[in-house]
Amino acid sequence: MSDWRDAREAEYERSREEREQRREEKRAREQRRRRIACLVALGVACGLILIVALSLIKPRGISTAASAGSEVSQGGTGSASSADGASSGGVGDDDVSDEAQARIDAVMGRASANCTGAQPQGLTDPETYAERGRHLMQWIADTYAADPDFANGSSFTYQAHYATDGSVLPYLIAVNREQNVATVYTRDDDGYYTVPYQAFICSSSDETPMGYFQTPDKKAWGELFDGVYGQYVTTVSGDILFHSVPYYSQHKDDLEYQQYDRLGTAASLGCIRLQVCDVKWIYDNCPLGTPVVIYDDEVPGPMGKPGTIRTDEADDDPESETYRGFDPTDPDSANPWPEAFRSGTAIRSDQAQADWDQAQEEGAWDGSINPSDLLGRSTDASVAGNPG
Repeated sequence: MSDWRDAREAEYERSREEREQRREEKRAREQRRRRIACLVALGVACGLILIVALSLIKPRGISTAASAGSEVSQGGTGSASSADGASSGGVGDDDVSDEAQARIDAVMGRASANCTGAQPQGLTDPETYAERGRHLMQWIADTYAADPDFANGSSFTYQAHYATDGSVLPYLIAVNREQNVATVYTRDDDGYYTVPYQAFICSSSDETPMGYFQTPDKKAWGELFDGVYGQYVTTVSGDILFHSVPYYSQHKDDLEYQQYDRLGTAASLGCIRLQVCDVKWIYDNCPLGTPVVIYDDEVPGPMGKPGTIRTDEADDDPESETYRGFDPTDPDSANPWPEAFRSGTAIRSDQAQADWDQAQEEGAWDGSINPSDLLGRSTDASVAGNPG
């Protein structure tokens, strides 16, 4: 049994090295594209400067009125910010006011409460979420519509989508493959999915296809590659799924905890791994047909990048070694982790936090919790024959 797991870990390591090589090749391509884009932008800027300079040189015999009539308008062309096509950029990240910082600190307090690993990064003022969301969605549409490596790019739209019964689908999920962040969007007043609602830490990889999809299926447990299992599985496309970090068997205390500690990095074999509380939220709240867009960007997203929980660092009590066999965020009452961890590390908007609190108070999602069905044995990886 341990030999099989050693072989599996070795395969993970080989896959990681291959993905890292592909990532380096991609970075080199991106750098070349950015250099070309910068040269184009520089050429445009030089051309504008030359035109302005020539307009200021008033030849003899030309009247002031005629000269004024030939001046070049200085209204923004909009080309400088989008010329490189390589990043969604920002919407004005100048020094924030005291009020804005207080709002950011409030979000940080919520989002970092359970973080025993990486802390949240790049948090933004909640009052800028909507503007940032609009900017990103338009950037995705502009950047990827004609990209042959972006599946269904010509069909991508962030207008309201509808279920088969005619009801409006409430959310769009945007997965930033490069940063391993999944951000959920709600609709704005015009019916576009541009309002950031919450952001989840995840793990994808270069094997995760970029593109635009709609979820066709979901199941409480699903068998994954190499005979392992995931909870609260929602299909994105084909064998690409949203699911929990894998379990060695279909038991909640049999978690691959080394893989759990890699959340936030490129660690999957193509699927999108999430904390149980987050993937269960998708399972419970995102009907079939929910739009999903998977893209690459150096900016994590409009809300920032959530932090992580490390199962090994938090499990230093010899009497608590069974902790790390469980996802700390699993809502199951058999979960030995402190109950506070069950809210995970998501960055939630005020509305998302209010909705979450209300659902917990009312037990709105309790009916879909998978049965415990525990192995009831140690998950200490140093013991031969145990998972890990």
